[in-house]
Amino acid sequence: MVIADLSELLPLRAAGGTAVGLDLGTKTIGVAVSDLGWRFATPRQVIRRAKFQADAVALTAFLGAMDARIVVMGLPLNMDGSEGPRVQSTRAFVRNYQRIDPRPVVFWDERLSTVAAERGLLEMDVSRRQRAERIDSAAASFILQGALDRLSRLAEPRE
Repeated sequence: MVIADLSELLPLRAAGGTAVGLDLGTKTIGVAVSDLGWRFATPRQVIRRAKFQADAVALTAFLGAMDARIVVMGLPLNMDGSEGPRVQSTRAFVRNYQRIDPRPVVFWDERLSTVAAERGLLEMDVSRRQRAERIDSAAASFILQGALDRLSRLAEPRE
């Protein structure tokens, strides 16, 4: 099921397991995983894309191995907030994937996530070749961390 309101994930956060962030590209799927407390996102390997069925099998295996409770999918909105072909492609991927795995998915605005990931890798003095290999997972980590930070704020007691 696709979750529209991030606050609906608060009960899942308390139940344990991890959250997984995805940055869906045309050639790879960048992956990041949270810790069990859903506080920190860590980049993981990328999943090389092939055909949908192969992508779905690889993703399902990864999510199972990570004990993922939710998926935070980066939504590639245009800079003006409008939805273009990449958003439609991402939504279609999720719609098709949920026929295989009903795990909750929440979309997260990924505008500038790749730019932020690239800057972070540059600050760490990562070589150009290594940046190319790690950029998608770094972007997925940026996406997931944004959602985790928002969830933490939602969980804070209000005065």
